Amino acid sequence: MGDAGRGQGVLPRKAVHHRDRVDLHLADPGKCDGLTSSERAELAALRRENRRLPEDVDILERATALFVEETR
Repeated sequence: MGDAGRGQGVLPRKAVHHRDRVDLHLADPGKCDGLTSSERAELAALRRENRRLPEDVDILERATALFVEETR
């Protein structure tokens, strides 16, 4: 940042608050779509887990069906 910005009290990577909103692109250069880097990593992990969950449900349904057949 140039000297002009520093003279006005503007600092690089400083979050700028607009009432309840924070401009995260100024706070975290790794952001994308309004998310911080850590939020994007968490979102990616949650999406992976959500892709896996239907497989888990299918396995549990099959196991339940086998258990029911064996107990008859």
